[in-house]
Amino acid sequence: MFKLYNTLTRKVEPFQPQDGNTVKMYVCGPTVYDYLHIGNLRPLIVYNALRRYMEIFKGWKVIYVQNITDIDDKIIDRAVTEGQDTVEIAAKYTDAYFKLLSALDLSPADHNPRATDYIAEMIKLIATLLDKGYAYEQDGNVYFRVTKFAQYGKLSRRSVEDLQQGARIAVNEKKENPADFTLWKASKTGEPQWDSPWGAGRPGWHSECVVMAQKFLGETIDIHAGGNDLIFPHHENEIIQAEAVTGKTFARFWLHNGMLTTRGAEMHKSHGNFVYAHQVIKKFTAETIHYFYLTRHYRKPFDYSEEALEEAKKAVWRVNNLLDNIEAEFSSSHIAKQDQTSEKSDSANSYRNNFLQRLSQLKQQYITAMDNDFGSVDAIAAVQEIVREANRFHIRATGDDRYALQDAVALIRSLGLPLSLFQRRERTEIGREEELLHLLIDLRQRLREKKDFALGDKIRQDLAQLGFILKDTPQGTTVVSTTQTDQLK
Repeated sequence: MFKLYNTLTRKVEPFQPQDGNTVKMYVCGPTVYDYLHIGNLRPLIVYNALRRYMEIFKGWKVIYVQNITDIDDKIIDRAVTEGQDTVEIAAKYTDAYFKLLSALDLSPADHNPRATDYIAEMIKLIATLLDKGYAYEQDGNVYFRVTKFAQYGKLSRRSVEDLQQGARIAVNEKKENPADFTLWKASKTGEPQWDSPWGAGRPGWHSECVVMAQKFLGETIDIHAGGNDLIFPHHENEIIQAEAVTGKTFARFWLHNGMLTTRGAEMHKSHGNFVYAHQVIKKFTAETIHYFYLTRHYRKPFDYSEEALEEAKKAVWRVNNLLDNIEAEFSSSHIAKQDQTSEKSDSANSYRNNFLQRLSQLKQQYITAMDNDFGSVDAIAAVQEIVREANRFHIRATGDDRYALQDAVALIRSLGLPLSLFQRRERTEIGREEELLHLLIDLRQRLREKKDFALGDKIRQDLAQLGFILKDTPQGTTVVSTTQTDQLK
C-alpha cells in the first residue's frame, strides 16, 4: 500500500488517485529574479523522483504542473538593480532555470504556466471572492477577509488570534484585520501594472497558484507540494481562496520537504549563507546531487557541505563501477549475453538460486521503503545491499552461474531509474581519469589501514607530480587538481 505524509492531517495516509489511474500533482515553482541556490534544488529533485516512482512502479499517469512566478516585488527590485525591465529579468532567469533542469536530468513538467499569462483569471477569482463577501477593497487594493473563513489556519495550525499577535504581520491601516492578506496590489509609479475593476495594479502572490492549479488540474487536486517554508502563509492562503470559491477541498494531500541548512541555519539568500546551484554543478554530476538529496528523508532538514557531496560522489562511483565492470565482462568475453537465459542452470546451482532469491527480497525492501512516505533513504540502502551481494557473487561465482550478474545489473538500473541514479553513462576520457584516480585513492586507503605508509605516501607523491593534491580530512580524502579544478575537487 502506497502511503504519504499529509501535512494537513499530520498523518501518514494511504494514497490513491481520485481519478482512476491519473494523479494530479502541483508543485510550487521558482520566482525568477535570480539564479537558484543549492537549497532550491531539493523540492525539484524530491518531487521529480516521487513523480517518476508513481509512474514507473505504481503505473499511474501523473499530470505534473509547476508554475513560474514571473512578476513579484523581488523581480521589480532586481530590474532596478540590473537596469532592465521586469520582462527581461524574468526571461533571463527563466531561461537559466530551464537550463538548470536539463543539466540536472529532471523530467520536464507537463505544464509550466507563468503568472503573467493568467492575470485575467486571477482578476476573475478576486472578483468572485468580493462577490461572496470574502474580500474587500480599499484604495485600489483588495484584501482577503480571513475571519470570514472559519477553517483558516487548518494547514499551519495557526489561529487568526495568533496571526494578529505575530511579528510577521505588518501594520497596515487599510486592513480590517492585521491578518488579512493582499489579493490585488495597487501599482506604484513605474511598476508593471494591469487594468482591473479596482484600478491599475497586479495580483498578490497567493492567487496565482490557485488559478493555475485549477486551470490544469481541476477544482480538487491530488497532491500539492513545496518546501515547508511555504506552509504559511502561501499554502494556507491558497487553500482559503480556492475553497471559499468552490466549497470543495482544494488539495487532498499536502507534501512539504525540509530545508537545506548551513551550520544549522536555514539556507537563504537574505542570510547570505548560500551557494548557487550552477556553481555546484560545475564540481559534481547531476547523479551525485540526486544521491546527496535522496539519501536524506525528504521531510527532514539537513546540513549542506561539500564533504557530504564528496561522499555521495564516491558512493555513486562505486555502484557505477560495478555495473560498468560487469557489463564490460559480458560484452568482451566469450560468455553469451542474456538471450541464452539464466534459467538454464537455476535448478542446478543453489548458490546462484540463493543469490537470485536475495535480489528478489531486496527489490521488495526497496518497494516497501518507497511505498512508506517515499522512503528513498531505505530504498537506496536496499540498492547498496544489492551491490554488496553482487560484489560477493562476482568474486565467487563461476561458469554459467555468472549469468545471474546480469539480473543484478538490470535490477539496480531499474530501481535507480525513478531516482535518476545508476543509469548507463557515456564513459568520457575525463570520466575514466576520475575513475582511475578514485581507484588509486581507495588503494592508498587500504595500504594505510595495513600500516603500509611508505607505499601510501609514494602514491600521494606520484599523484602530486601529476597535478592531483590529496587532502586527508576526518570525512575522508578529497582531491584538488592544479589543472582541472572544475572537474575534480
